[in-house]
Amino acid sequence: MSSNNDTMGKTLLVTVLLCVVCSVVVSAAAVILKPKQVANKELDRKSNILAAAGISDPNKSVDELFTQITTKYVDLDTGKYVDVPAGYDDAKAAKDPQQNVRLSREEDKAGIKSIAQIKPVYLVQSDNGDVEKVVLPVHGKGLWSTMYGFLALEGDLNTVVGLGFFSHGETPGLGGEVDNPSWKAIWPGKKVYGEDKTDPQITLIKGAVDASTPNAEYKIDGLSGATLTSNGVTNLVQFWMGENGYAPFLNNLRAGGA
Repeated sequence: MSSNNDTMGKTLLVTVLLCVVCSVVVSAAAVILKPKQVANKELDRKSNILAAAGISDPNKSVDELFTQITTKYVDLDTGKYVDVPAGYDDAKAAKDPQQNVRLSREEDKAGIKSIAQIKPVYLVQSDNGDVEKVVLPVHGKGLWSTMYGFLALEGDLNTVVGLGFFSHGETPGLGGEVDNPSWKAIWPGKKVYGEDKTDPQITLIKGAVDASTPNAEYKIDGLSGATLTSNGVTNLVQFWMGENGYAPFLNNLRAGGA
């Protein structure tokens, strides 16, 4: 008489073995693919920095183009350059009580609760060391998500070169229009600061900006049907360009320091 293979014990054994095999395969794939994932993430970061800075050349690779960029780290409190240990990650530092700054409700215009004390900045410099462009990481709350991007300024540290978001979860067709090339094309040439070079004036408005709009150089077309996302963009840019963000660093650069 043949043995019965449909017992509960054998079913459980097959199930366990299948789970173990699948776990081993998934774990092995994760380990094998991790270096490639890390490399792709780094390539994406560089691509977004270059895009914000308006640097492109179809005949050169991202790594070749990125040789024009100098990465430095800034203490946001002093606005001065500092050294960091190898592998420093400002996203992780923002969650570490030993490395972050907790924001009060009044300070937290961007809705992010805490920031890393030390942030990376990306410089495009001339042969004699003058800063031609600076690219600054920015992030803040939109409607549904935290939006992460880069804002680039000209060497006057006031005129926008470009703004781009590399990560967000805003509504496609509404707040998701922060990815629209036509909307991003509005930003170059806009001004961040007024005469005092301290309080950011740049803001998104309802509707479109035209030549008759008062102080048009500080105003950006709002995202149609996405008021809260538009407000989020205004808030995050004003926060990061303000005293709790990069303003001390930018003021040091203007004075010839940092």
